[in-house]
Amino acid sequence: MKLSIPSGITDRILVYGRMIKFSHTLFALPFALSAVVLAHRRYPIYIADILWILLAMVGARSAAMGFNRIADARIDAKNPRTSNREIPAGKLSVNSARLFVFLSSGLFIFAAAMLGKMCFYLSFPVLVILFFYSYTKRFTWLAHLYLGFAISLAPLGAWLAIAKTFSWPILFLCSGLMTYIAGFDILYACQDTDFDKKEGLFSIPARFGIREALLIARVLHCCSFGSFILFFFAFNMHIIYLCTVFLIGLLFVAEHWLVRPDDLTHINIAFFHINSLISLFLFIGVLADELII
Repeated sequence: MKLSIPSGITDRILVYGRMIKFSHTLFALPFALSAVVLAHRRYPIYIADILWILLAMVGARSAAMGFNRIADARIDAKNPRTSNREIPAGKLSVNSARLFVFLSSGLFIFAAAMLGKMCFYLSFPVLVILFFYSYTKRFTWLAHLYLGFAISLAPLGAWLAIAKTFSWPILFLCSGLMTYIAGFDILYACQDTDFDKKEGLFSIPARFGIREALLIARVLHCCSFGSFILFFFAFNMHIIYLCTVFLIGLLFVAEHWLVRPDDLTHINIAFFHINSLISLFLFIGVLADELII
């Protein structure tokens, strides 16, 4: 007997998925999984741990993105680039989005609880940090760095979920993720430079101009590359991982070659395609380094 999902339910799921850009989970998830792989060197890992970490990641990111869409609904409605998003376009009500955020937060907290008391207690301040990002662009151009910091908690959280204790070398992976996220968020924000200035919103492109913003993004991605190199030494990685890091370096170069001050038409290619490859290649490098050597 063939089971089918009513088209109305499928459409609703797709609307929520588009609201939170579910596919973008790929940016941070490979970093969290890389932390799990490395934690396995000294600590036992069970299938249930991986499942709860995945659910925690999905719950936290869904809650954060849903909250952001609610907080920015009026701003998004004014911006031609974002006016077709689900809430300003009327495809999803604010109350429905609030319920989604509530349920996603509950999933994150429950998954964290299943990973231990420490993860459960930490889940609450983590949600506050994630939600607070939505308001940073209202008062500081450092919002990009704050976003990077908030997302960089993912590998640290995954490490704590397995190890149950802090270990400083994992911070190199966190710093690599933080500067990687902040750098491409600056690139993405270049599209809204004029709008941000008009609405009094804070961003590095609006504050310093597009040319300077791209330079800052390059510096941040150089820092990210440097963090991946330091991570190599901190965890005594092997040549396979190092080769992957140099491949990531080439992807960073390609990303900044595509996005230029006088030509922002390739931002979506850099943002949606190259960035996904960077995080994915990092995980492949870490996993291959552990399995093959």
